[in-house]
Amino acid sequence: MDQTLINYIIGAIFSVAGWMLKTLWDSLKELQDADKLIADKVNAIELLVAGQYVKRDDFERFCNAVFAKLDKISDKLDGKADK
Repeated sequence: MDQTLINYIIGAIFSVAGWMLKTLWDSLKELQDADKLIADKVNAIELLVAGQYVKRDDFERFCNAVFAKLDKISDKLDGKADK
């Protein structure tokens, strides 16, 4: 074989390999950008959810109101059972 033909073949192989590596590198960059975007969205959701927990005072007031109603129902049931 002539040296020029060998150089063309090696050049073509390296060109294809370089194109494949560039395609992989670009795909990796796109995936990293998408991953960063998803991570930012998850962090925003975490902050949103953390700010919407029921406060302790509100929960205690709700529980006290429910237990007061249950006590009234229990008293009425006791009154009905006595009759």
